Amino acid sequence: MKKFSYEARDHKSNKIVKSIVQAESERSAAKLLVDQGFSPLSIKEHSEDGGLIKRLTNRITAKDKIVFLRQMATLIGAGLPLSQSLRTVLEQTENKRLQNIVQEIIADVEGGRALSDAFAKHPEVFDKIILALISAGEASGTLDEALMRVAEQKEKDAAMMSKIKGAMIYPAIVLLVIVAVLIFMLLTVVPQVENLYSDMGKQLPFLTLVMISISNFIINFWWVVLIILGVSIYFGRQYLRTESGTRTMALFKLNVPLFSRMLRKLYMARFTRTGQTLLATGVPMLDMLRISSEGVNNVVVGESIDRAAEKVKSGKALSASLQPEEYVLVMVPQMIKIGEQSGKIDEMMGKTAQVYEDELDNEIKTLSTTIEPVLMVVMAVLAGGMVGAVLFPIYSLVGSIR
Repeated sequence: MKKFSYEARDHKSNKIVKSIVQAESERSAAKLLVDQGFSPLSIKEHSEDGGLIKRLTNRITAKDKIVFLRQMATLIGAGLPLSQSLRTVLEQTENKRLQNIVQEIIADVEGGRALSDAFAKHPEVFDKIILALISAGEASGTLDEALMRVAEQKEKDAAMMSKIKGAMIYPAIVLLVIVAVLIFMLLTVVPQVENLYSDMGKQLPFLTLVMISISNFIINFWWVVLIILGVSIYFGRQYLRTESGTRTMALFKLNVPLFSRMLRKLYMARFTRTGQTLLATGVPMLDMLRISSEGVNNVVVGESIDRAAEKVKSGKALSASLQPEEYVLVMVPQMIKIGEQSGKIDEMMGKTAQVYEDELDNEIKTLSTTIEPVLMVVMAVLAGGMVGAVLFPIYSLVGSIR
């Protein structure tokens, strides 16, 4: 099957529409359009957008997906047919890459595919949570509600991540300034101290000798530094893509000082919010656990959920299955147990998610206050060492002159 971009006139609305259709040939594409009530104006084989720069500039953000899902939910809820809803959203979509994907979805839907199957062809944009919710919505006849639920789910997750990233801006800037000052002193101030001492024939202190050695290496072999830095970044990224590297990073996030408690709450908020959304839409418990384990975006926490799912499969209650897991916070199984007793697991998972989201909000607000003393200590140690390496020789020279 080939893809063809077309421009055609809709007989019903008399409007010009642009989209993509799948067919064996251009003639077959034209026949398919005529059968669907269009008068083809132009048809040409569709070429995929390529190139790294285009992919970066046309990156589909979380906001793009949320707006797309909300618009779809509103239009379908208003009674518009699925195909017409997709075409209306296409006209309002500004992201070029998302436009191409929506055009392909339209082609698939008009070709007889279910919306969930059409979305499944684009896993880089629509994850398993979205697919599960849409599939459940199609089965129950509540597609608009399912789309709205997944939009709200993604919106809450995006809001939490945005707050965490925003809180990290201050410490990142401070660290960048510290590194810049250190490099400036190594390349300008320290060499002058060496020249001063060599002119007077004096022996440099050990700390200053270390700084001068580092400075000379950077000045004379800067290209080696760049190569080492580039190679380290490349192989580091390659390692993090491996199963071992992914697990190492996941464990690091769960145990890193200052941030581990906040990140654990983030993962629990994701798990419970995703679980609530899936269960409320009619997704079975085991499917919910399987999808949620991937949705938390941490393989170690995901493994804990998978182990609990195996116990649930053998007949054990979900609360009891989650209880012994190290990286599942205590409140989660406790709240789920209340939900099991009342028959409202989804509601209790939603309340648990809300508690963790509120706690995250408060912790993020105080994050800069918590990090500031640590940054001050780091700055004092590094700056103190650098200043000492510069001042010790000067005091030594003054003492010898006296």
